[in-house]
Amino acid sequence: MTHVPHGLHEEFPTSAPVISKLKIGDAHFARLAESYEHLNREIHRIEADIEPASDETLEGLKRRRLKLKDEIAAMLRCAA
Repeated sequence: MTHVPHGLHEEFPTSAPVISKLKIGDAHFARLAESYEHLNREIHRIEADIEPASDETLEGLKRRRLKLKDEIAAMLRCAA
């Protein structure tokens, strides 16, 4: 499998232990993280021309990813 940029551990490299801990101990965080990774893979497939999508669709997905990333970042700040 190819590298998918913008994964959580890549976006928050110093928070890897906290991310792992929250994925196990916080069901809400685990759902957010899974949603983020799923969206990120979908965006990667579109950008790699594996899956067709309109520019509007791609931009909407990127906005959703950013919103999830912001929520995850806030939870990481609280957990640190």
